[in-house]
Amino acid sequence: MNAPATPAATEPTLDAATLKALSTELEQVLKLRSIPFGMKMFKTAAEMEAIPKIRRPRSIHTTDQIVAQAARLGWTVGITGADLVGAQCKAVVGLGGQDEAWASGKSMVGVWYATPEDSRAHQSAMNVVPIGRFEAMAVSPLASGRLDPPDIVLFYATPGAMMYFINGLQWSGYKRFDWSVVGESACADSWGRALRTGEASLSIPCFAERRYGGVLDDEMLMALPPRMLPQALAGMKALGRNGLRYPFPQYGIQQDVRDGMAASYPDRAKPA
Repeated sequence: MNAPATPAATEPTLDAATLKALSTELEQVLKLRSIPFGMKMFKTAAEMEAIPKIRRPRSIHTTDQIVAQAARLGWTVGITGADLVGAQCKAVVGLGGQDEAWASGKSMVGVWYATPEDSRAHQSAMNVVPIGRFEAMAVSPLASGRLDPPDIVLFYATPGAMMYFINGLQWSGYKRFDWSVVGESACADSWGRALRTGEASLSIPCFAERRYGGVLDDEMLMALPPRMLPQALAGMKALGRNGLRYPFPQYGIQQDVRDGMAASYPDRAKPA
């Protein structure tokens, strides 16, 4: 837990109008089927409840359901730990859990993991926001401008679209990305990790995200600080100018590859 869940004061911020434009561009470039949205942590519930047109749950939910209400329905939703079911959802966003009972993972023994030792190891492997810093959290479509700015930006996309987005991030200032797969509770790999570290975080959504959050079978989830969106979009524009665009056109598994490669690598053109 060595990094804050909110952007450093020295990081550049993007205003609501810019984020709205970036969201529209992201949807167009990656052909997204759901809405890019933001997530923001609040020190007090009152700060969260002051957001214009904020919705508050009337029932108990998983965090996956709250996230889905922003991504699938376009809602702006705010929660406290009291709105979430169980310690697992609360722990990832620092709104509860993280005590010995949670760390033991006893509720997962025989359900997801064979032994108490396996369950405890899983809990210790999760990326979570440190408890005690925040009382509330909100999610909202980027286009709404209501989280000004969000702590992190999130979107669901197919594996091909995610690879293209990553290619865009790596176009300039190349960096190798290393991500984890914690298994069940994979939200710790996406919003948990991004909030904790301030780094781009890709995850394979877990059973709970798909069952309760409506995540489609072919979707992955990216979470990252807003400052990285312009970098990724600029990179994808550069790739597009080179003829490398999403969705990736199929070439054919039996064709002479030199004709296709020549479009991107002229030195590999098929000889006359």
